[in-house]
Amino acid sequence: MKKILVFLLTFAMLFTLVSCGGSGDNKGEISVFYYTYSDAYISSVRAAMDKQLKDAGLNYNDYDGNNNQTTQTEQVQTAIAKGASVLVVNVVDTGSNDAAQNIIDQARAANIPVIFFNRSVEQSVIESYDKCVFVGTDYEMAGHMQGEMIGNYLVENYDKVDLNGDGKISYVMFKGQEGNLEAIARTQYAVEDCDAILEAAGKPKLEFYDPANTNKYLVDQDGAWSAAAATNYMSTVLAQYSEANGNMVELIIANNDEMALGAISGLQAAGYNNGTGKTIPVFGVDATDGARTAIADGEMVGTIQQDGEGMATAMVNIVQNFLSEKDALDGLDADNVIGTWRVNIPYHTYTGEENADDSETDATQESANETSADTKETAATTVTS
Repeated sequence: MKKILVFLLTFAMLFTLVSCGGSGDNKGEISVFYYTYSDAYISSVRAAMDKQLKDAGLNYNDYDGNNNQTTQTEQVQTAIAKGASVLVVNVVDTGSNDAAQNIIDQARAANIPVIFFNRSVEQSVIESYDKCVFVGTDYEMAGHMQGEMIGNYLVENYDKVDLNGDGKISYVMFKGQEGNLEAIARTQYAVEDCDAILEAAGKPKLEFYDPANTNKYLVDQDGAWSAAAATNYMSTVLAQYSEANGNMVELIIANNDEMALGAISGLQAAGYNNGTGKTIPVFGVDATDGARTAIADGEMVGTIQQDGEGMATAMVNIVQNFLSEKDALDGLDADNVIGTWRVNIPYHTYTGEENADDSETDATQESANETSADTKETAATTVTS
């Protein structure tokens, strides 16, 4: 009788082990870590990743870091302990190398490949582990393309935008995060490239609305690139800088669409950008659904599109390469690959008009490529958000 019981228990244990395999193989889950679920662009990446991983028959699990590095680090430790087969990480803390390096050190000890994506990680950190790559964008390019878009718009609409008729354009810049390479580049190049176009047209450079602010930007103190931060800032700015006071803000530049939409909310509360009265031109980055709607409704002028689906496609390709023990970047578009450590997903302009004509979008990126030629070497040694 005891022998029969032992046999039955052994059979039950074996059946349980086999039935828990998930996607038909015994490899651990693909663990995907997002810095926060609340970011609109990251949500688009997540939706595309979930679909493509599911379609590929891969067992995966998503983790919400809730913009807290401690939370994300603990999630990574949990996933490794569970036997994850690949870590896909949208790291929270980009202000230093410590968080990314810590994740790599833990993954290396467990011999688990790592894919960082979207948020800045330096090349030296990525290359410290031979099973680590980065998927992102040329973060400098977004700034150049946004600056060119704004400059061209202002040249064509200068008198209309110059509300107080002083011959200068007063602007606000919303920065997503301190210390983030992408935020730094977007903040710098959007203004520099716009100024170059204005000067070539015989117009003065942009003028930051508050001469006492030597940074020439307003930053989300929580580093969340959030609409709420921009709305609060915009409401405070408009309480002092207005048409009635002769110093109205005339242009809004934001590092991302969430902050652009937040600024629009503040403007609408003051009677602007509501489709019936005056509209302050607003520009963002990401081409989220919310931004596309705002552009269609005339509340926003344009944005720079990040291809969330394209980013997801590249990452799923790399995941499958790691699982098959192929070269990590095998099968990816060679034009988007830098060395053995990085993949750049191309940007495109979006104003709701030119997207029916891809040639204009391509021409804009080609022009921005030429503008950023002097900074390409720098871009090849750092990674994006």
